[in-house]
Order: sequence, then C-alpha cells, then structure tokens
Amino acid sequence: MAGAKKLLTTTKFVKRITAICIALGLSVAAFGHSRSLPAWMTGAWAYQNGDDWGDEYWTPPRGNIMIGAARMGKGDKLVVWESTRIAYDEDGKLAFWAMPRGATATKFPALESGDKDITFANAANDYPQRIRYWRESKALNAEISMMDGSKPYRFSYKAMGQ
Repeated sequence: MAGAKKLLTTTKFVKRITAICIALGLSVAAFGHSRSLPAWMTGAWAYQNGDDWGDEYWTPPRGNIMIGAARMGKGDKLVVWESTRIAYDEDGKLAFWAMPRGATATKFPALESGDKDITFANAANDYPQRIRYWRESKALNAEISMMDGSKPYRFSYKAMGQ
C-alpha cells in the first residue's frame, strides 16, 4: 500500500510540473538534453551527379525524434536504401541511427554541433564511421567518412522542386 501511495504522489508531482511547463510554454522533454534536434535538416532533398542520384527525406522534429529515409542509385537502378532517425538515446544524448536495407540499427552518437551543422560518429563501425550534415545557403550537404576524414563521400542536396 505504501508503494501505491508513493506512485500516486510521484504521478501527481509529474503532472503538476508538466502543467507548469505547459503554462510557461516550455517543453518537458527538452530538459536534460545537451543538443537540440537539427530541425534545419527538415525536408525532401535530392542530388544528381551524372548518372548518380540520391534523395533524402527528414521529418520535422516532433516527439523528440526526426525520422528519415534515403535512397541512392545509378541510372535507373537502385543501389541502396536506408531508414534513419535522429533522437535522444536512453542517456538523453542525441544520436543518429542508420538501418541500411532494413538491417539492425547502428547508433552514431552526436560528436559536435552548431547552428547549421552536426556530426555523428561511431569508431566501431566499418564504414562510415563519421556522418556530417551542414547547411550552406539553401543546400543540405552531407559527408560520410572514416573517423580521421579519410575515404570521404560527399553529397550536396537541393530541396526537391527547386
């Protein structure tokens, strides 16, 4: 019975704090997060380089997650597709998860970020080990590489329809 009273008291406390945060226009989920979700990545993006093509999609942040999808090809042929997400892990740290061709998710914790750039890294992954996104004017750029920057592959996306 004491446990039930403690749970009820804790539940009431959380509800009160939540109500206060809502009244003040604050996001309860934002507390404890050292980095913000990169909302500047939101959109439908495409690149074309000769026969090589690719597109990437990012939802706006909502519920502390951004959901992404990408596909790349050559000519009329699909080479790779990937499901992705950017969210906070169990420790409240921002991370990028990649699931190429539906494989098990690989986590890349955020390494550094600025107003319009973010870098994720996982030295234990074979390739890539580092994933970087940044905005330049209206373009969304991405680069995958090894931790030391070797074996870089760069993408320069334009907003679809432009």
